[in-house]
Amino acid sequence: MIQQIEITLPAYKRGFHLITPQVVAALPDLPQTGLLHLFIKHTSAGLCINENADPTVLADFETVFNRLIPENQPYYRHYSEGSDDMPAHIKSVLTGSGITVPITNGKLNLGTWQGIYLCEFRNNGGNRRLVATITY
Repeated sequence: MIQQIEITLPAYKRGFHLITPQVVAALPDLPQTGLLHLFIKHTSAGLCINENADPTVLADFETVFNRLIPENQPYYRHYSEGSDDMPAHIKSVLTGSGITVPITNGKLNLGTWQGIYLCEFRNNGGNRRLVATITY
């Protein structure tokens, strides 16, 4: 059986934001076993699973991504939506647009220190929409 819902996240500032609580709150009752797949319907933001205990990890992510893919480079051609737009598209390719989490005993089976993150790469990205597909 497959169930699918759409989750709308509020606008977040640029950076990496723990969204596990919002995702779990939006989901229907989960099966005993299965898979949750999350897909973000945007090309300038991404999703990832990573450390959720120490916030310095997220600050370091932001620093490294900005060093790897800086804004205002003369070789960018796509500037129609601002200087943060093309770098945001490139960064989203690195994080990806989807993640899959196992469901065990009716709960997301994340590791002890793992959380689901919205990777917001725009200065003003706005609301972000996720498609949650539950397979069981």
